[in-house]
Amino acid sequence: MKRLIKRLFLQLICLGAALAFLSGQFFSPTFSSAGFSSALFSSALFSSSPAIAQTNASEAPNPFAVGTYDSIIIDFSEEPEAISMLTDSLAELDQLGITARLNSKFSESDHIYVMEGDSFVLEAFLDAADIAAQTEFIEPNYIYATSGFSVNDPDYAKQWNFKQINAEGAWEKGVNGRGVTVAVIDTGVSKGPDLNKTDFVPGYDFVNDRENANDDNGHGTHVAGTIAQSTNNNYGVTGIAYGAKIMPLKVLSRGGSGTVADIAEAIRFAADHGADVINMSLGGGGRSKLMSDAIDYAYSKGVVVVAAAGNSGLSSASYPALYEKVIGVSAIGPDEQKTTYSNYGTGVDIAAPGGATRRGEENGILQETINPRVAGEFQFKYFQGTSMAAPHVAGVAALIKSQGRRRSPAQVWEILKTAARPVKDDPRNYYGAGYLNAEKAVSNSGFIRWDWSQFDWRDMATKLVTAAFFTWVIAPKGKGFKPGRISYLLGLLTGSIGVFLFRAVEISILPAWPLKVLGTALPELGQGWFGTSGLNPLFASLVVPFVLMMFLISMKGIKWWSLGISVGAMAFMMVSAFGAPEIAIIGSGQPAVIFLLVNVVVGALLTRLFFQVALNDS
Repeated sequence: MKRLIKRLFLQLICLGAALAFLSGQFFSPTFSSAGFSSALFSSALFSSSPAIAQTNASEAPNPFAVGTYDSIIIDFSEEPEAISMLTDSLAELDQLGITARLNSKFSESDHIYVMEGDSFVLEAFLDAADIAAQTEFIEPNYIYATSGFSVNDPDYAKQWNFKQINAEGAWEKGVNGRGVTVAVIDTGVSKGPDLNKTDFVPGYDFVNDRENANDDNGHGTHVAGTIAQSTNNNYGVTGIAYGAKIMPLKVLSRGGSGTVADIAEAIRFAADHGADVINMSLGGGGRSKLMSDAIDYAYSKGVVVVAAAGNSGLSSASYPALYEKVIGVSAIGPDEQKTTYSNYGTGVDIAAPGGATRRGEENGILQETINPRVAGEFQFKYFQGTSMAAPHVAGVAALIKSQGRRRSPAQVWEILKTAARPVKDDPRNYYGAGYLNAEKAVSNSGFIRWDWSQFDWRDMATKLVTAAFFTWVIAPKGKGFKPGRISYLLGLLTGSIGVFLFRAVEISILPAWPLKVLGTALPELGQGWFGTSGLNPLFASLVVPFVLMMFLISMKGIKWWSLGISVGAMAFMMVSAFGAPEIAIIGSGQPAVIFLLVNVVVGALLTRLFFQVALNDS
């Protein structure tokens, strides 16, 4: 029995890996760096030979002690050949606009040089065999401080809002959003002096149908600054997730208005082009199926969607904050009280600083933005609104995502909710889960986390009861079949609700796809292939169970697993048919219901035949 269980789990893992590959679960991060031309660097320094790592295994870096840096240390070798080539190497770097200088007059004998650069430049150097061969080591020039996190932006003291959410506590833990992309769906974003060191990825202007998504209003650039303003650049102010990339998506005109059609297209664009978080500091009345479907699509692709609650002082958030899969944000002032303008009540999930300039300009949210009256001019302005509150939450969501990019939106929300400082007396839901807390949010993103919030226990129970009923109806009676077999029960779980325990656990240093695949029901795999959040007709049908039974029915032990998958998948399809099914290509409503029920009936007949074969072969 022990050997059977071990074999079953190995087969489950292999199947999960295969399905993950087929359904596009594998991913490769795309790197870009402002001000650094990787192509030019490659042509000048790269060779076909890989660089040799010179780090002793016993000296491997601690993955939990993450540091920040903006320069790189190069320790050139003291071998005569390397020293003779040193001048040429420095000249090559200088031609590329990269200046490597001695760290001090005491560094000359050890040939220790320092150059400006981030993780992308460092990776390029480590891959450049010509340079690596001439060095003892190349490593980050980490920034240490006497205590706490050192900020050199001169106007940081005016950002009371970042102190209110404990942003510095998150930065002290070395978390800055690096590797995460935040889509700013707004009036566009213009890259001013205080966004100069912030990486941008290509966006789009849906108002004018063009690639350039520059800001002509000032709202979007201000919002982007709260999320990822360049930090520790001796200029201006700071951003919450200053290591994150910004994807500018313009959907609002110079006058500050836009259409649902443009906003929905921008949401899908963000989801399809690698955004991890979407911020929408905009809103209006009227529920839109087009936008709701776009949000569901982004959510299904793992994108966290954040929106402003609205500035009308009403007892309900506006759309899109009011949609179920959007985190709606209300606004508080420096006194941690709801501002007079902020909406509250239904649709408010959490509260964040929005500013209160009527009590004095300094009580607003300060960031750099454009001067809409003077082309090319930038200015630091205090704004107020739930539009300013939402990017605080989007920024912290980016910090959480940077600790585990494959975290689902439900997992990110659970961390935000658990970390929030609750407000005891809040009968009118001014504050949702409470006050945003960046430090606790990144602290709650531990090495191993369990998240039970994403489960619909009633739906899971219904599918399991239906699977038990189908087992009673389909399996031949009195012919040696034992429904309590471990392999059969694992198959039922895989087909109906997934081995859901895998879905609940998250290990921060590992990719999420193996656990996600193993914890997902077979009919739910492949969602998103056809640009919709609906079920994939290949997996939500009898095709995969039939293939598994064909190939595995003669294998002792594992054949019961394949039969269990078939019965479980039928239970999933039956329950889904009586809900509101949506299937890619086929659509929703009656066509989807008929598709599922036909697969259930045909699947029942085929599975009954395979049961006979399995029992006759026993």
